[in-house]
Amino acid sequence: MAIRVVIPDLISPSYFPAIAAVEMGFFKKEGLDATLELVFPVTRAYEELRDGKCDFVGGASHAPLYAFKDWAGARLLCALAQNMYWFLVVRADLKAKRGDLQAIRGLRIGAAPGPVDGLRRMLREVGMDPDKDVKIGPVPAAAGVGASFGVAAAKAMENGDIDGFWANGMGMEVAIRKGTGTLLIDARRGDGPAPALDYTFPALVATQKTVDERPEFAAAGVRAVVAAQKALREDPERATAIGRKLFPEYEASLIAELVARDLPFYDATISEHKVSAMNRFARDMGILSKDVAYGELVPAQMRALWK
Repeated sequence: MAIRVVIPDLISPSYFPAIAAVEMGFFKKEGLDATLELVFPVTRAYEELRDGKCDFVGGASHAPLYAFKDWAGARLLCALAQNMYWFLVVRADLKAKRGDLQAIRGLRIGAAPGPVDGLRRMLREVGMDPDKDVKIGPVPAAAGVGASFGVAAAKAMENGDIDGFWANGMGMEVAIRKGTGTLLIDARRGDGPAPALDYTFPALVATQKTVDERPEFAAAGVRAVVAAQKALREDPERATAIGRKLFPEYEASLIAELVARDLPFYDATISEHKVSAMNRFARDMGILSKDVAYGELVPAQMRALWK
């Protein structure tokens, strides 16, 4: 059976379990002929899920709310990894101190729709106004970005088009290694305001219709991701072959190291705490109008497949 798996950023260690599930043949073992496709930004990816143009999305867990009002019609199947997973990087010449969000006052920060929510909320947590104290906007030319928003953002900062960016681990790594960037916030590992850790996480998402009418199909997707997470934990170097197939040469040379660094977070579990914190964040951001119960959002039949 041919299916379409969509992700909003191809060169991303946090979405890599979904990429690996396709490229390492775990969807195929489930009888699904999966095609991996890039649809940027994540808000558009979820619109395609809503409109029936794809079968699964691997993306930010809170972002379905841009296409599915108050979660109606969307279901979280499993986590691709744990915790909010973006990095805030600024120009190296600014000599900014890690963890100091005040350091970005007046700066031009590039961020994509969907991920930008986490940055904006963090700034409010420390008493800053994201509309007045910082110039947050799209990365120049990112609407037509190729494989990676993060890598495009690192290049834009190197070119002087922006002063910093909020993006994935690959973009951060490229900027740091080139000496053009300084890491200010690693949200996944607890930098920044404490609540930020649980704003969102990368998830495999399907429609409620899929779960209700084709539960074994949805379960196959979860099993494929869980198998990919396990395979990467056992041998993260397997990521290199995938990188060589899909990524530019430099980024391909880095992916196994980044995957290895993120292995502690490759856990498919979606806890009640994570859902509660994510929904609180979504309400604070004005994209959710009411609480939605954990049991309604995370199908019970999927939970048994996470280990």
